[in-house]
Amino acid sequence: MKRRELLLTALAAPLAGCGRTDANGQTVLRFSWWGGAGRHEATLRAIALFEQRHPGVKIKAEYMGFNGYLERLTTQIAGGSEPDVMQINWAWMAMFSKRGNGFTDLNQYRQVLDLSQFSAEDLAMGMVGGKLNGLSVSYSARIMLLNQAAWRRAGLALPKTWDELFAAGPVFKAKLGDQAYPLDGELYDMILLSQAYVQQKHGTAYIDPQAPQVAMSPAAALEWVQTYRRLIEQHVGVPLPLRASLGGADKATEQEQEWVVGNWAGNYTWDSVIGLRSSTLDKDQKLALGAFPTLPGAKNSGMFGRPTLMFTVGRNCKHPELAARFVNFLLTDPEAAQILGRTRGLPSAEAPFKTLLDAGKIPPLELAAYEQIKVQKTAGNIELPSPLFEHARMNKFMREVFETVAYGKASDQEAAGRLVNEGNALLKRIK
Repeated sequence: MKRRELLLTALAAPLAGCGRTDANGQTVLRFSWWGGAGRHEATLRAIALFEQRHPGVKIKAEYMGFNGYLERLTTQIAGGSEPDVMQINWAWMAMFSKRGNGFTDLNQYRQVLDLSQFSAEDLAMGMVGGKLNGLSVSYSARIMLLNQAAWRRAGLALPKTWDELFAAGPVFKAKLGDQAYPLDGELYDMILLSQAYVQQKHGTAYIDPQAPQVAMSPAAALEWVQTYRRLIEQHVGVPLPLRASLGGADKATEQEQEWVVGNWAGNYTWDSVIGLRSSTLDKDQKLALGAFPTLPGAKNSGMFGRPTLMFTVGRNCKHPELAARFVNFLLTDPEAAQILGRTRGLPSAEAPFKTLLDAGKIPPLELAAYEQIKVQKTAGNIELPSPLFEHARMNKFMREVFETVAYGKASDQEAAGRLVNEGNALLKRIK
């Protein structure tokens, strides 16, 4: 047998029979998720509460770290042995349910789902082909997370404009040394920050959110590449080769010693990781929420936001109504909210968010970021990106192109041409 077939057999055999009844007469639902120890512990406690309330029901927990999760889930779905309830990334719906038939349509079980807890916009984010394929667990967007103490050491106020951000690079270098940078970020962070600038100026993101095609003009794609290069060459962002030399290009910012001591003074990142970024800083550092830089007369805010996670019900689930009840419990139940806390971000559902807010369980910086994003979201200034932008193959392609720029292997014109021409070709294959 081929390696893929062996893996499929190994994974599917012990897991076949979604929503089965075990030897004790219990109805078993399988629930899969990824995360760290805190998320695992809280989720297991929430499961225990659900089982306590529903005698005769057993939730089989299938959890792991993020590495390998998508590969395992892909194999399970291909073999029809997927879990009954799944935690997925929003963009994966485009991979597993291109026409809305990849997951159970939760609209069929509205009687057990408190959908009034979600905004119309949040519900729309789970719709595919007119079917409610998933419910948003939380929503996250990109923010400027800045080390206020480091910027003060450089003698600078926190930047409010693009010009101030670009001007800060040479100042950091002159006053704090070659090792000091206004911003750190993995390559994808810098790609997104550069896209924000171009989206504000040209009015469009890289990929059309309504069609599988590149939306940027050749001129906009060129400016995307040039903006990335400008961030690096003007000493604003940590260069990719330098990050790679310090233990890995994709190493998380909070694990970088230069971040810990404040030499790398900012991060363009998700609001949902504020806690992680702050957890390793030494006592002399202090994080603050920066203004989101916006060009005068910007055609679009350029803020990149989308559901952090989704809960879905497998299309082969034998007890979809029970599975929907379990999803509703995880997302809207007040006791479950207190147990789960912020382990999956700030809840999208109204009541659980209020529960955490009233209990004082939302740190001030995270609340400030939430409010900043909410203002933009309410005003309609955050355009939901194409899910294909975060498709695994598209993500790999974009990284590859920008890596050639980072390592001096391609000119700006060559990279921009690839982003348009090869990008369109790839989108036709994965749409």
